[in-house]
Amino acid sequence: MYSNNLCLIWKLKIILRVVTHMSSAMAPVKPSGTAGPKEVELILVKEQNGVQFTSSALVSPSGQTQPSGEERETWGKKIDFLLSVIGFAVDLANVWRFPYLCYKKGGGAFLVPYLFFMVIAGMPLFYMELALGQYNREGAAGVWKICPIFKGVGFTVILISLYVGFYYNVIIAWALFYLFSSFSGELPWIHCNNTWNSPNCSDLNSTLLNDTYKTTPALEYFERGVLHLHESSGIDDLGLPRWQLTSCLAVVIVVLYFSLWKGVKTSGKVVWITATMPYVVLTVLLLRGITLPGAIDGIKAYLSVDFLRLCDAQVWIEAATQICFSLGVGFGVLIAFSSYNKFSNNCYRDAIITSSINSLTSFFSGFVIFSFLGYMSHKHNVALDKVATDGPGLVFIIYPEAIATLPGSSVWAVIFFIMLLTLGIDSAMGGMESVITGLTDEFKFLHKHRELFTLFIVVFTFLISLICVTNGGIYVFTLLDHFAAGTSILFGVLIEAIGISWFYGVDRFSDDIQEMIGQRPGLYWRLCWKFVSPCFLLFMVVVSFATFNPPKYGSYYFPAWATMVGWCLSISSMIMVPLYAFYKFCSLPGSFCDKLAYAITPETEHHLVERGEVRQFTVRSHHTSSHRTAKQTRLQQFNG
Repeated sequence: MYSNNLCLIWKLKIILRVVTHMSSAMAPVKPSGTAGPKEVELILVKEQNGVQFTSSALVSPSGQTQPSGEERETWGKKIDFLLSVIGFAVDLANVWRFPYLCYKKGGGAFLVPYLFFMVIAGMPLFYMELALGQYNREGAAGVWKICPIFKGVGFTVILISLYVGFYYNVIIAWALFYLFSSFSGELPWIHCNNTWNSPNCSDLNSTLLNDTYKTTPALEYFERGVLHLHESSGIDDLGLPRWQLTSCLAVVIVVLYFSLWKGVKTSGKVVWITATMPYVVLTVLLLRGITLPGAIDGIKAYLSVDFLRLCDAQVWIEAATQICFSLGVGFGVLIAFSSYNKFSNNCYRDAIITSSINSLTSFFSGFVIFSFLGYMSHKHNVALDKVATDGPGLVFIIYPEAIATLPGSSVWAVIFFIMLLTLGIDSAMGGMESVITGLTDEFKFLHKHRELFTLFIVVFTFLISLICVTNGGIYVFTLLDHFAAGTSILFGVLIEAIGISWFYGVDRFSDDIQEMIGQRPGLYWRLCWKFVSPCFLLFMVVVSFATFNPPKYGSYYFPAWATMVGWCLSISSMIMVPLYAFYKFCSLPGSFCDKLAYAITPETEHHLVERGEVRQFTVRSHHTSSHRTAKQTRLQQFNG
C-alpha cells in the first residue's frame, strides 16, 4: 500500500513563447534576411493532483536565462475561479441597493441606463482586469511592471480593499449575531417587552408606521439590542467594544483566515458553498414570498415602467454609480483571482459570464425583496414608500420584521441570515485576497510566509474593526462606508484605464490577450478601453465631487472634524498614485528623458532603453565624424 504522500501524479508541459524586441519605427529597416534580437520565454507547467504550478524564465540570445519568478499555483478547477469571482461580485449590495434603486428610479425604465452603462463601461473594465491579471500573473501592484510609473494605483486599490475590510466584516458579524438570535422559540424582535426597549416601542400589530413618534420592535432590536446606539451620543462618544459583537467578529475573522491561509487551494473550495447558497435561499424565499398577501402588488411596483424618469439626470448618475460598484472593478480582486488562472484560460468568456450573472442576480433579488415589502405594505395598510428602504436597514430591520410575522418565523430567519452570511463571506474573502496577493507578489519574501502574513492581515483587520462594534460603532461604520471606497475607487479605476490604454497601449494589450486565448479583442472592446471607459470614469469622478453630501446616520449629522477625517482616509489611498510616480521617477537613472523612458516602458524591455530603442519612444544621440561633440536626446512618439 503506497503512502498518500507518494501517490502524486505529475504532468509536465513546456510552453515556448518567442518575444521579439521590435526596434523603433525611426530606426533603419533591416535587410529581409536579418532577424531581430529575440528571447524565448520558457514556461514550465507542472500539474499535481489537478493543481497547476507555473514558472517561467527568459532565455536571451546569448543563452543566459533570466528567472522571472517563483512557481505560482493555479485554480484546481475552472469552476473554482468562476465561483470565486461570482461570489465576490454578488454581495449584500445586490440585495439591498439595486432593487431599491430600480423601484425609486423608474422601475423597469431604470434598466435602460443600467444596461447601457453595463455594456459601455462595466463589461469592458471587468474584461480588462481579468486579462491584466491573467497575462501578468501578479497581484494589483505587480501587474504594473508593464508601466512602472503607474504602480501606485496598485497600492491604491490594495489600500481600498483593506479599508473596506475594516467595516465590511462588521456587517457579517451582525448577520451572525442575528443568526444566533434566531435559534429561539420566539424571535427577539417581535415584542416590546425586552430590557432594551424604550417607551416609544409599539408592537407589530399596530399601525405604527403612520406614527413618526413610535418605533418598531425590529428597529429597536437593531439599534438598541444589537448596536446599543442609545448609549452613545455621537462619534465622539464611542465607548468600549460590545463583547457579543466582538465574539461574532472574532468568529468571522477565524473563518476568513482558514478560508485564505492556503491560497486558492482552500478558498476555491469554500466558494462552492458560499457562492451557491445565496441562490438556493433566494429561490426558497421567493417561492414563499409570492404566496403572501400583497406580494404581487410589491412586485408590480418594482417592475412598473416610468420612462419619464429617464429625463432625470440623477437616474443616469445612479445607474452609472451602481455599475461601478456592483461589479467589483477597482478593488484589485479580479486581478488577484485571474492571476491564478492558467495562461490559456478564456478570460473573455469568463468576463461575459460572470458580469452577466452579477446583473441578473441583482434583478432576481428584487423579486424576493419586493414580494416581502409588498406584504409589509399590505399588512400595515400603508404605501409601499413607507416600508421600502435600502442599506443595512432593509436586511436588519424591515426584512426581519416581515419574517417575524410568518408561521415558523424562526426557521425563515435562520435561512435568511445564512444567506446574508454566505453573501458577505465570499466578498470579504475576495477583498482580503486582493491585499494578500497584491503584497506577497510585490514583496517576494512574503511568499514563503503566506500563512503568517495572512494571519497578520486578518488580526490587524479585526483590531481596527473593534471600533465599529462599540456603542457608537455605527457612526464609524457609516463614516468608513461613506469615504473608504467612494471617489477613491472611481479615481483608481480611471488611472488604471489610462495606464493600460494610453501608456501601455491598447494594441499591445490586445496582442497579449490574443497570445492567451488565440483571439484578438474586437474594435468595440478597443474603443471602449481607449475612449469610452476613461471618459465615463472621468465623468463619474467629477460627479462624485460635485454631488458630495456630508455623511449622516438617521437624524445624526457628523461634525466637521469627522468629515475631514473621512476625506483624509479617502485621499490616503488616492495619493499613492502621485507619490509612487514621484518616487519611481526620482529613483531611475539618467536624464529627464531617460527617466521618462524607463518609467513608461515595461520592465522586461528596459534593456531597449539602454540601447536607445523604446517601444513608445525613440532616444537618439548625434555624433560628429571623429567623436561625440554633443548629445541631444529627444522623445518621439512611436507610430505602430
